[in-house]
Amino acid sequence: MDLIESRYLIETPMDPEKIAGIMAGEQSSGTFVRVAGETDELRERCAARILGIRELTPVNQPSLTSAYLEARGVKGPYRRAEIRIGFPTGNIGRNLATLASTVSGNLYDLGEITGLKLIDVTVPKAYRDLYDYPVAGIKGTRDRMNVHGRPFFGTIIKPNVGLRSHEIADLVDQLCEAGVDFIKDDEICANPESAPLAERIPAVMDRVRRYRDKTGRDVMIAFNITDETDAMRRHADLIEKEGGSCAMVSMNWAGLSALQSLRKSTNLVLHGHRNGFGALSRHPLIGMSFPAYQTLYRLTGMDHMHVHGMGGKFCDDDSEVAASAELCAKPLAEGNGDEDRVLPVFSSGQWAGTVPATYEAVGSADFMFLAGGGILAHPSGPAAGITSLRQAWEACEAGISLEKHAKDNTALAEALSFYGARG
Repeated sequence: MDLIESRYLIETPMDPEKIAGIMAGEQSSGTFVRVAGETDELRERCAARILGIRELTPVNQPSLTSAYLEARGVKGPYRRAEIRIGFPTGNIGRNLATLASTVSGNLYDLGEITGLKLIDVTVPKAYRDLYDYPVAGIKGTRDRMNVHGRPFFGTIIKPNVGLRSHEIADLVDQLCEAGVDFIKDDEICANPESAPLAERIPAVMDRVRRYRDKTGRDVMIAFNITDETDAMRRHADLIEKEGGSCAMVSMNWAGLSALQSLRKSTNLVLHGHRNGFGALSRHPLIGMSFPAYQTLYRLTGMDHMHVHGMGGKFCDDDSEVAASAELCAKPLAEGNGDEDRVLPVFSSGQWAGTVPATYEAVGSADFMFLAGGGILAHPSGPAAGITSLRQAWEACEAGISLEKHAKDNTALAEALSFYGARG
């Protein structure tokens, strides 16, 4: 029997083995009492399996409150444990929303727990094959952009929102000339009145096509098409009509099912932004960790996935960012190859000074490095900003420090002086 394995961290004043049984029953064939029709044969075929329980150090205070426990006068100590549960794939079929409901769903609401976090979800290859793969991923993005042997260097349209369509087009033209590989909209700029997509996509792509025709070099533009499903399809069609190759989506707010529908309807590269992920992940005893999250959203067919940045402006520890990038660069299912890898995207407070840590974290050039202020705010302008990133990469390849390489490279020297002074 093929199983989807989910790993959880739980906290409870009760026996973790009992809680594991409740979790397995709640999310498969059972409820809190045995019901008519719940035969031994049905349970054998459909009941979730408890695959492992590893008890951890208990705590004296609960992480979260539970009216259920308070009403029964149940108090600590609060035992913590890592629990692994296997769910039969036949219970779910090809249904991503139901997969998410199965591995999480009502588990967060169980009265017996004072904390539960979904740590990881692992799917067998036969089940992974039911879902769409990336249309590009790492290798395909390299081939489409003709960028080989180095990272992708890109930026974000700034100011985040408020620019008119012609102003964005002017900025894109400037950034293309500066030498960026990739330009994306900010997550809060999708279809605003100041620059509606119906107007913005043709205006921007006109400049991109002119630059492409003049230089032979393509720049990938990730238009933020986050919207309801039919609107996203229309926006994607317009991008393709105008000669574009990429669409950005806010994964959390579009949702799993809408992204599946979008993937089915377009061959555009899908650039997945994870804004809002902190609401799911930031508390240590509630929500979902990135390993579980990336499994669910990669099953929609994403090509790129944000992992935040090394030494960035957000709350993530560098080790967490590095681990997230490592997961993206690995196949989702054992036995798969390049067709099942997504491009990790580093962003948030990135500049030339964070390139070495990023390279060390990934261990190769297979990443996208996005710098907004790190390019646009460079004291000598955006062209110097992108040059400073390339010079930082040259230092990495040569195995020398940024400071040493900056002695003969002005753009990098200026970046180290300007951004480094800001801590």
